[in-house]
Amino acid sequence: MIINDNLLDKVTSEAEASPRLRMNYNLHDSLDAKAQRLINVLLPGTPLPIHRHRHTAETYVILRGKMFVVFYNDLGGQIERFLLDPRQGNYGVQIPAGQWHGIEVIEPSAILEVKDGPYTPLEPEDMLV
Repeated sequence: MIINDNLLDKVTSEAEASPRLRMNYNLHDSLDAKAQRLINVLLPGTPLPIHRHRHTAETYVILRGKMFVVFYNDLGGQIERFLLDPRQGNYGVQIPAGQWHGIEVIEPSAILEVKDGPYTPLEPEDMLV
């Protein structure tokens, strides 16, 4: 399979039709895969709580669009902001395991997201409200 504009346009259309304003296109074979690899299309206004993954680092590589990835401390205070914008040469971010983070989507964005598997849903203690 090739990751190209046709694929990103298809997933973007699905994100536009979703009430969550985002859509995943999984590249891994199953939720039990040791590596979770996916295209994630995110639109401005998509709700995503500040959260962490205690047992895995996470990598975002932006394919198109513009967004901020924001790191927070345990009290929810912002500690770092990273602009992902391929037009400015800012292509990705590595999020350490256990790091609280969130996103602010500036324009429709597509990222390649990678983290260790298997997939585990976020637990309440892994979200800051």
